[in-house]
Amino acid sequence: MSRIADIYDLIEAADRPEVFISLRERAAVERDYECSLAGGGALAGVVLAVKDNVDVAGLPTTAACPGFEYVPERDAAAVAALRSAGAVVIGKTNLDQFATGLVGTRSPYGAVRDSRRPDRISGGSSSGSAVAVALGFADIAIGTDTAGSGRVPAGLQGIVGIKPTLGVVSTAGVVPACASYDCVTVLARDLDLANRAMGSMAGTDNWGTAVRFAAPDSPVVAVPAQLPGLDERWQDAFEAAIERAETAGVRVKRIDISDFLAAAKLLYEGALVAERYEAVGEFISTASESAALDPTVAAIIGAADRFTAVELLADRRRVEQLRVRALATLGDADALLVPTAPMHPTLDQVAADPVGVNAAMGTYTNFCNLFDMCAVAVPAGTVDDTDGTAAQFGVTVICRHHDDAIALDIAGRIGTLPAGEGPFWPELAGAAATEVFVVGAHLRGQPLMHQLTDRGARWNGEAATAASYRLVALDTQPEKPGLVRDTAAGTSIRGELWTLSPAALGDFLTALPTPMTLGAVELEGGRWTVGFACDHEAVATAEPLSVTHWLER
Repeated sequence: MSRIADIYDLIEAADRPEVFISLRERAAVERDYECSLAGGGALAGVVLAVKDNVDVAGLPTTAACPGFEYVPERDAAAVAALRSAGAVVIGKTNLDQFATGLVGTRSPYGAVRDSRRPDRISGGSSSGSAVAVALGFADIAIGTDTAGSGRVPAGLQGIVGIKPTLGVVSTAGVVPACASYDCVTVLARDLDLANRAMGSMAGTDNWGTAVRFAAPDSPVVAVPAQLPGLDERWQDAFEAAIERAETAGVRVKRIDISDFLAAAKLLYEGALVAERYEAVGEFISTASESAALDPTVAAIIGAADRFTAVELLADRRRVEQLRVRALATLGDADALLVPTAPMHPTLDQVAADPVGVNAAMGTYTNFCNLFDMCAVAVPAGTVDDTDGTAAQFGVTVICRHHDDAIALDIAGRIGTLPAGEGPFWPELAGAAATEVFVVGAHLRGQPLMHQLTDRGARWNGEAATAASYRLVALDTQPEKPGLVRDTAAGTSIRGELWTLSPAALGDFLTALPTPMTLGAVELEGGRWTVGFACDHEAVATAEPLSVTHWLER
């Protein structure tokens, strides 16, 4: 029996009809799967579920509203990128209607229930995508995230959710929720697969030249000094996550996050919600009963035309003021660590207070896109719930824009799923990067390694030069070796490769003391890269060094 047949049998046996809005025919998916395996690619054989506000050619897009349905002729840019890498679409998943909600219950196709405890919510709005991954119906899923719609369900379902910096993944072919802040996200069961998927889905544009490709060796992570919305058991789970972070070498500092929380409230309570009306408000205001509008969603979006342009501009200015203050509070921290969700409500609790519970679920997520920050949500254990069952507990690593690799790196160190040493997805996606060959005091564990890691350099492994180099002792403090090309009497010199952004490389070069510089270095096998060099006058008077000098120090 094929893997696709196993998945379809699993879907049938699970009896969770609310997860998919449309499911492709088994035979068609099996054909695509075989073609994927034959064709190869970074995601060959990876089964993909797509949130139903994201276009897949030939499949209906409903945004969980039957009256809104249309059939696109082409894939959304994100879907096309994943398919080009080998991913196989299995179907379109349920969501909070028009991606308006964090609970997963606002859909005429049914409330999406938690994958483990069906009396609980799945989290939204990417509810069906998260549960499809958690139940093994798909390897990865596309979600979207404006207020936390990719992170909250990832946290409640015990999986990984990556929310990128705004603009690095195209939103072309995505039904907008709040276009200025919408992101396409990836959901997966582990960080490695999520990393590969994001690397395939993201574009090469909008990165700039100063991307950091890894976290420092001992990163500084800020955590909230207060945890509103968490009861004692959930607070204990978060403290346990902090302790694991410290064990992993993270330096933790506690900060006041009141400015973050104030911004979070503006996303729905202020004029920013007018963007939701601009997206689909006209449809909602004229839709008939047969459109099957969710009453809560219709009330939120339908009332959002009451704001004036002046009010919208004022709230955007307020967001910017809060952003500046919040990032100043973050200070020297490389990241902010927060609980992904403050609780795991039951379906009945949401039914009794749909707006209040939903607002609480966004406590630690709503501000992220407003501040153009990136985030990685990862599992961090479980919490014993009041009914004797175990709730999935997750944390989210939030970083400044374009620090997506930092977020993934730190998430891998402090969560329950390792991320490996890279390359992380911005590098895979084509963010500008330069490889550097280093020797001496810049090697891992040596005193000047921090000059690389502080600039976001990623260790890329050990390497060696061609057999045509020698080392000399330069008159610097601290002592540094000079790498000299000597085709007559040279040998192979062992060192390491590091990856830096062009801006970091330039900054690194200006910090090198005379007579050190950077130049072209030939590696074993004939490949050339950037590496240490020194001027000829210094070489003439320098003492030779043994090949093993730096390893013996």
